[in-house]
Amino acid sequence: MQSRSCLPLSLQFEQAENASTNPSTNPSMGDVIAQRLSRRDLVKGLLAVSATTAAISPLALLASQQAHAQTSGASTNTTPSFNFKEVAAGVDDKHYVAEGYDANILIRWGDPVLEGAPPFDPTRLTKDGQARQFGYNNDYLGYFPLPGAANPSEHGLLCVNHEYTNEELMFPGLGRQDARRGSTTPFSKMTKEIAEVEMMAHGGTVLEVRKTAGKWEVVANSQYARRITAETQMRISGPAAGHDRLRTAADPGGAKVFGMLNNCAGGRTPWGTWLTCEENINGYFSGKLPDGHRETRNYRRMGIPGRWYNWGDYLDRFNLEKEPNEANRFGWVVEIDPFDRNSVPVKRTALGRFKHEGAAGILNKDGRYVIYSGDDQRFDYVYKFVTEARFDPNNRAANMNLLDAGTAHVARYNADGTGEWLPLVHGQGPLTSANGFASQADVLIEARTAADMLGATKMDRPEDIEANPRTNKVYVMLTNNSQRTAEQVDTANPRPDNRFGHIIEMIPEGGDDHASTRFRWEILVRCGDPSIATVGATFNPNTTRDGWFGMPDNCAVDALGRLWISTDGNYPKRTGRSDGLWAMETEGPARATSKLFFRCPNGAEMCGPEFTPDSTTLFLAVQHPGETDEADPDAAPATFEKPPTRWPDFKDGVPPRPSIVVVTKRGGGKIGV
Repeated sequence: MQSRSCLPLSLQFEQAENASTNPSTNPSMGDVIAQRLSRRDLVKGLLAVSATTAAISPLALLASQQAHAQTSGASTNTTPSFNFKEVAAGVDDKHYVAEGYDANILIRWGDPVLEGAPPFDPTRLTKDGQARQFGYNNDYLGYFPLPGAANPSEHGLLCVNHEYTNEELMFPGLGRQDARRGSTTPFSKMTKEIAEVEMMAHGGTVLEVRKTAGKWEVVANSQYARRITAETQMRISGPAAGHDRLRTAADPGGAKVFGMLNNCAGGRTPWGTWLTCEENINGYFSGKLPDGHRETRNYRRMGIPGRWYNWGDYLDRFNLEKEPNEANRFGWVVEIDPFDRNSVPVKRTALGRFKHEGAAGILNKDGRYVIYSGDDQRFDYVYKFVTEARFDPNNRAANMNLLDAGTAHVARYNADGTGEWLPLVHGQGPLTSANGFASQADVLIEARTAADMLGATKMDRPEDIEANPRTNKVYVMLTNNSQRTAEQVDTANPRPDNRFGHIIEMIPEGGDDHASTRFRWEILVRCGDPSIATVGATFNPNTTRDGWFGMPDNCAVDALGRLWISTDGNYPKRTGRSDGLWAMETEGPARATSKLFFRCPNGAEMCGPEFTPDSTTLFLAVQHPGETDEADPDAAPATFEKPPTRWPDFKDGVPPRPSIVVVTKRGGGKIGV
């Protein structure tokens, strides 16, 4: 196995997410499922191969029993609502979309966003140029119809997260700088100028997009166009604002910070703001805390410092020895008003600090707004936040600080299929001064440790979470648990080195009360190749050999209430297929049937996805095309000079470029219908 230091950043992130920093003895999801399995007395027979399916619906259990038939043309009388010819799974240097659809490039890394942006020239990247150009590794996408648009689904703003950078693909002659195998000179070719380009390629972008004569385009020199970077000034709000643990030499008031980092999934609010989530912020910090520093427990729990970037060599704020509190100013949900390019982004501390993956929300029946979020690391938790005040549809200004007051919760999954939301409130239970929490700010800054003490259930890398407004069901993407050892295998966890993940379906109390502290849960599907019995996948038998997937990551619900799932981590040696977008049935006899709709070029992760309100357009983010699977001993390292693909330009001297793809149906109509 290669050391983490010789891997490209995406795989460093993956390994860091897989390597737990959770020291608690809380039960894992496997322990819970094991108990539930025992209570249902289903150890034998049907579930002998896949004990985890004890928490899955009867139809999915049938799928497990009949897994061998899934690649031999077997079918059932299911009637999937997704009407498209499936893409063939595989791996090559191009992208593919279902027959009858067009998938066009909307914008690429380095394309102009702001007036005065230079033409893209990968041999002459500069800080000032990148600050005006589209950023790198586009992840979350959020579409906001423009008020007054003739057709809200054909003219709006598209908000984009830029998660991280791949220096080995961005810069000529550089290669991986985080360290080669056995190297004693990590970052030897890095310079301050290169680091500054990286910083400007992070953050986010606001684009005005419009469909004209049947084709989508970015509106040039738009009054809404905006680049947000690692240097954009932001405000800190909520219970932790001004706390001494957020104060620095540059900000003695602890109320403002420059930039946002590692922005992964996100969300949209009913009042028209963009929520963007800081995830793997630990990799940006270097240096060592002074002995006995108060943040030692906190930073150990967050995996700080990671030093996957060497920005701390140039800027004191990323060096813990010089600015020990700076890392507490990252790891939050950031709220941005896309309709006002001069607005100051706000880090909303009431939602808690951890490796946020997603901030998808739903308006509760009593008017309060509820936001679900995963903490993307092995053995970490699922969270939600419930606002104190209610949404006012007639007063946008009154909603703009709605996220500053409310209650954050963490989930505990019980063995009988019920669950509890445990409030992260200072003074309740163990969250007291005796345990290191002197205030609500302390609880939120150390949300992970607070959740440990409350007894939350350890999960297998919770990533994106989406609530379906039609059914009120909530879907949790659990990407994988690749560090499980043979010693950890039991009836609930039958697979060591589990790399395929599963999806949990949660039902709020009463079927529609998202603010309640109780819920029910079951497993929608367990992922992986169902033709291999030992994998224990539980797709519906109607799923074809192209329709199964592993490593679910992002998800979206379309206007018809249907679930779409994107993946991260499919490579030739892992699954024999690229990442992509799958459509999955969640109701009726076709439940747990999935179909491949879009396939990424090799090395790329599928992100987004985002539909227009009428579901006639689908925006997709293709992230890090050209990365190689460094866990594959036969894969040559990817470099600027020799990438595995030059998608989407396919021109000599032009590296692969993360891009947004826009999908429409030829002749018009809803996607997948």
